[in-house]
Amino acid sequence: MELRNIWKKFPGVIANKNVNMRVRRAEAHAICGENGAGKSTLMKTLYGMHQPTEGEIFINGEEKKFSSPTEAIDVGIGMVHQHFMLAGNLTVTENIVLGDERGAIVDFKAARQHIIDVSKKYGLNVDPDALVGDLGVGAQQRVEILKVLYRGAKIIILDEPTAVLVPQEVDELFDSLRQLKGEGVTIIFITHKLDEVLALADGITIIRRGETVGQVDDPSAITAKQLAEMMVGSELPQPERGASTVTDKLVLELKDVTVMGGNKAALDRVSVKVHAGEVVGIAGVEGNGQTELTELIMGLETLTNGSVSLEGREITHDATQKRRSDGIAFVPEDRHKQALLLHFPLWENRILGFQWEKSLYRGGLIDAGRARQDSREIIDEWDVRTPDELTSSGALSGGNQQKFIIGREMKVGPRLLIASQPTRGVDVGAQAQIWDKLKEARAAGLAILLISADLEELIGLSDKLFVMYKGKLVAKFDPREVTSEQLGGYMTGAVKAEGEVTP
Repeated sequence: MELRNIWKKFPGVIANKNVNMRVRRAEAHAICGENGAGKSTLMKTLYGMHQPTEGEIFINGEEKKFSSPTEAIDVGIGMVHQHFMLAGNLTVTENIVLGDERGAIVDFKAARQHIIDVSKKYGLNVDPDALVGDLGVGAQQRVEILKVLYRGAKIIILDEPTAVLVPQEVDELFDSLRQLKGEGVTIIFITHKLDEVLALADGITIIRRGETVGQVDDPSAITAKQLAEMMVGSELPQPERGASTVTDKLVLELKDVTVMGGNKAALDRVSVKVHAGEVVGIAGVEGNGQTELTELIMGLETLTNGSVSLEGREITHDATQKRRSDGIAFVPEDRHKQALLLHFPLWENRILGFQWEKSLYRGGLIDAGRARQDSREIIDEWDVRTPDELTSSGALSGGNQQKFIIGREMKVGPRLLIASQPTRGVDVGAQAQIWDKLKEARAAGLAILLISADLEELIGLSDKLFVMYKGKLVAKFDPREVTSEQLGGYMTGAVKAEGEVTP
């Protein structure tokens, strides 16, 4: 596959500028770059989701012009998006066939057998009759890969494939990808985890601000430090908590909280304490109660048993707006569903969640001038790459969206920050900036509950660390004495909890 002189222009933005990239057959090729560099835009162009403004695409030496993903699929290109596109109430077979129907009647028996054959051939180990909603994140990702292989893909694009996986699942994925390479499949993957790039990639393309700044044909000849410097002009950051700033002031206390999810407990007698100046980390594979935990604290989930207190005052029955006005800030796990209106400009997104804030009103009406000024300050302080505050939030890269969201939440000076996946899809430079801001806020007395799939982030930033599995806190660790592998054992249930976990 070769891209020659690719340009992609949107109104007011040049996403890709004269990008060149070549990928050899049956190699794993990594695309690295900071947020807003144009990585996803480039791959969406290759996949036919939009067309290049200028430039050429060559597959097996033949020039191609794709007007839709269907045309890309027809020549053997498949894409697995960062946010899975699966229906949880359908089986694996039904999900894979969905969108690939070849007539009025689907031969499910033949489809099921084909899925079994493809699964065995590539070592993907997926049950075709399982409900997708019952599968873990790693298995769901294998279903997504099976979807594109089922359609005959020989070039697979993976967008942030390890973002929600624990270390053991990453190892399993990489084993599968190596087997795919052995069968002649070409892998192109977007990532910001440079250690994984060096572990898997046979070739690397580095993009900065929409342009190709380097291509590495021998990854063994380059270090993560050198890659980071090519991407963002700085060394690879490491999360470090620094000296303890934990105080005796109790900010958040959950006592034996239980939340029912259908006929079983999504949260089962969970107790947590977070003090001013403290970061409490929660590790866990997604779907084990972390979402219910954050939404319970924000007043978005109904409590079955237990209590929630903020600075000694019970807030169990307080409305979400009351909790926000009392100083709880929230960075949700899904920025598109819970934190942004993608078709609205940034200055209007500044107001979201703060409609009660008197400073944003003048004469009983929203003060657009103040909201725009606040937005410009967030953009400057957090280095949000955007033409201006009038740009729609949906036009920004995922990492720049995330920086704007965190900047908005921190601007009001909260007492407690609920941060769920705060650096997901964020490049190394922005990641370091977010870590520094969180450490500064912690030192100033902010209480932080940190939920993350990045175990190095949890270990590096947390003052104490819990593992959540099937709605329970099953282990508690001193972050200075635990490894990612130990956490992964409890997160997947491979290591069983012993005794009660105290807050």
